[in-house]
Amino acid sequence: MKILNFGSCNIDYVYTVDHIVQPKETLSAVSLQQFVGGKGLNQSVAIAKSGFPVYHAGCVGKDGGMLVNYMKSVGVDTKYVIAPVETSGHAIIQLDKQGQNCILLFPGANDSVSVEFIDRVLSDFEGGDFLVLQNEISNLDYIINEASKKGMKIFLNPSPFNEKLKPDMFSKIYCLILNEVELSGIAGTSDIEKGLEILKDKYTECRVVATLGGDGSIYSYKDTLIKQPAFNVEVVDTTAAGDTFMGYFISQIAIEKPVDEALRTASLAASITVSRKGAAPSIPYMKEI
Repeated sequence: MKILNFGSCNIDYVYTVDHIVQPKETLSAVSLQQFVGGKGLNQSVAIAKSGFPVYHAGCVGKDGGMLVNYMKSVGVDTKYVIAPVETSGHAIIQLDKQGQNCILLFPGANDSVSVEFIDRVLSDFEGGDFLVLQNEISNLDYIINEASKKGMKIFLNPSPFNEKLKPDMFSKIYCLILNEVELSGIAGTSDIEKGLEILKDKYTECRVVATLGGDGSIYSYKDTLIKQPAFNVEVVDTTAAGDTFMGYFISQIAIEKPVDEALRTASLAASITVSRKGAAPSIPYMKEI
């Protein structure tokens, strides 16, 4: 069994600020740092740092050498990463004193994922292999349809939640990993437990993991409901916390750990991530867990 992550790669520009800037406000940043990031890259890094081999497929710009080199340095197989355009995706991140953030995302090369490229990559994978996806690349619907035909197990993080996510996609998903905003968007309610019930009834074969920040996480599938509390740590930067959780959860499922153990390990990993600054570099190795 192999894990393929077809996902985004971004250069993150992190501005430390006293507070998140408001409409019509001009605010001076305290500092600027540059990190590798993107939900796809972060999740591949988390899987690799957990100790499970992972292939990353995606597009960077001609300026994306630092992104590819970083993935290689932590053990991600990057043979499916191409550079078809000039500019990589990038994010402008405001980080406040409480460790909360807001993110402005420019897709750049992530919008250059073509049907031909997808077919070429998927031809090397088969039924039973895991496919990890987010909503930061082009032709997501095509990837899901083609992978579903092959019988791959699709793990989807529907972020950012927008009009590209069609209801018929979710019936093809093996496991949805999402936060409160995304759960509310799909289920049509802000009530977490009611939302999980709605998804369970509508997508009967889909496992759902809701990540709830300081309130921990919940796994829902058929008659199984498992709650995992969050670990109490000093929050420095929440960037990549959800990606860390997802990567570690998937790697634990890949080695056939019970769901409750996978949730606990993923929660521990995410708790370490939020205690550090940055995206991918803040993700811990399994030995730290």
